[in-house]
Amino acid sequence: MNKRLLIVVGIIVAVVAVPLVQVRFSGASSVKVQVEKLEPRSIQASVLASGRLVYEQQAKLTTEEIGRVTAIYVAEGERVKKGQLVLQIDDQRLRAAVEQNEAAQRVQEIAIQRQQLQVENLRMQWERMRGLHDKKLIDDDKFETASKNLDIAQVDLDSSHESLSQYRAQLVQAKDRLSKTSVYSPIDGTVTTLDIKVGETAISSSTNIPGSNLMTIANPDTMLAEVNVDEADIATIEPGQHARVFAIAFPDTAVEGAVASIAVSAKVAEGRQGLSFAVKIRLTDRKGANLRPGMSCRAEIFAAARERVLAAPIQAIRVEEDLTQKSTKRFVFVERGGTAKRIEVSAGVSDDMYQEITQGVNEGDAVITGPDRVLRALRDGDRVVVTSS
Repeated sequence: MNKRLLIVVGIIVAVVAVPLVQVRFSGASSVKVQVEKLEPRSIQASVLASGRLVYEQQAKLTTEEIGRVTAIYVAEGERVKKGQLVLQIDDQRLRAAVEQNEAAQRVQEIAIQRQQLQVENLRMQWERMRGLHDKKLIDDDKFETASKNLDIAQVDLDSSHESLSQYRAQLVQAKDRLSKTSVYSPIDGTVTTLDIKVGETAISSSTNIPGSNLMTIANPDTMLAEVNVDEADIATIEPGQHARVFAIAFPDTAVEGAVASIAVSAKVAEGRQGLSFAVKIRLTDRKGANLRPGMSCRAEIFAAARERVLAAPIQAIRVEEDLTQKSTKRFVFVERGGTAKRIEVSAGVSDDMYQEITQGVNEGDAVITGPDRVLRALRDGDRVVVTSS
């Protein structure tokens, strides 16, 4: 078993080392390479991200009043208009409360009318007694008593006005609670889910317990993709950039879109370890795809475009890391007079096939692109011969 393993390892080493050995020790021998001449190209850099499809306009209807559902006026999948009545909760108890408060308000208004008449009567008596008191026809005690009676009546009247304000506030509150038993659609859209039935009890709660969610209404025309972009790539993303979205159900259909918004802060997305930013992509052309919310999707966001820049094939650009110096060098091999010339370069944006070269080489240089096993072993000054394949 060990002998067989050694043989396999030896074969692999030999295959990888053959080009290098040919160059190093054969003297006049040259290794065969493919080259590509550098020329200006248009580079469209892109960022890949994954996420899901969501509705931008979506409302989950809940209730603030506990009660039995007496009527549902829509069905799942039905189109609704903003302000349309979609559900009714039993309102008998709250209607009774409204009537009770209305009656209490009327009683208080009648009491105020009576007190106003009483105050006017006491004021007339006080006016007469003041005249008699000025003429010394009644003593001071009677006049003071009349004055205090008028003051007390006025205080009672003011108190009744405050009570009336209280009754009116209670009536407004009762009517508000009554209005919440009728549930209206807040947007134009489609009923996507109907989570309750007639006869069940609607519950006021922020948790997903049965009865807390009544229905969900969404506008299907506002579907967008919400994807998570890694924090290392977010600096290149801007609103308005072109994007292509691929839903998991239609992997070969590219849905056109544009970046609509970028989250202000990063978060750890579900299923990820590093930080990422939520980016919303508005879909502009669905290509007839029957997209549904919640579908997983991937997106390619075209972050930057450079026109007519010098670019080399990605496989031709080699990377050398120096862990001690914590530095990274990029270089290419250029064929010059039958030899491989190593040249350090500075790289810019890239797409799937080419990367911009900002420094180090010139237009027309023949950059060695392969074979890959040759590039891995190639050194500066090695003799090469260009082949077509």
